[in-house]
Amino acid sequence: MKAMYNVIKGPCLTEKSNILQETQGTVALKVDRRANKIEIKEAVESLFNVKVANVATANMRGKKKRVGLKSVGKTNDWKKAYVTLSEGEINFLEEL
Repeated sequence: MKAMYNVIKGPCLTEKSNILQETQGTVALKVDRRANKIEIKEAVESLFNVKVANVATANMRGKKKRVGLKSVGKTNDWKKAYVTLSEGEINFLEEL
């Protein structure tokens, strides 16, 4: 888990994340399931050159999917991180 490019998978673009981004300066990211808050904070600070104030994580369950009549499967479980930027920091997702 030392490689920072392996910690952050990509942005989580939803209506809730857009509202949090505009009101609180919080960004939602999809991260590796084994990453902890310290690794996520270091990865965001080094990759995007911003100062992180707080990191909150949530483990998301995969949804059940059905293919045909009998076969039932499930999408992969994943982890979401809510990263709050310090005051005065610009939002880096607009640059992506």
